[in-house]
Amino acid sequence: MVLEPGQIVTGKVTGISPFGAFVSLGEGKTGLVHISEVALSYVKNVSDFLKENDEVKVKIISIDPKGKVSLSIKQALLEERKNQAPAQPARVPRTERVDWSKKNEEPPASFEEMMSRFKQASDEKMQDLKRGMESKRGSGSYRRSGGSF
Repeated sequence: MVLEPGQIVTGKVTGISPFGAFVSLGEGKTGLVHISEVALSYVKNVSDFLKENDEVKVKIISIDPKGKVSLSIKQALLEERKNQAPAQPARVPRTERVDWSKKNEEPPASFEEMMSRFKQASDEKMQDLKRGMESKRGSGSYRRSGGSF
């Protein structure tokens, strides 16, 4: 089998190292999956994700002139997901559908009515804030008596 960049093949993990995993691709060819290409999530320890003799799908990233093969499990997964078309389009469950045939019972408020409600709510909030600030200030009697803390 001729290996080419971009190709997705199945291989067998032959060794684990701190920086990645070695994968046998058959016919005496071996490639390296760098730790950054092992999984879609952060990988601190390769052995948490892979073990020797695991069969994995890998994407061939590159083959250098000396014959070193760079592989990626992560890119193979992404490619596989991209090629899988959803079976059915996502639909909103019947219980959550909006009934557009219902009419609003009360007419929408005019701008003046909405502004009046906003002003009233705003005034109430400001009064609450002022009351809260006054209660936090205290009587200030320690200042008048000339005493200290």
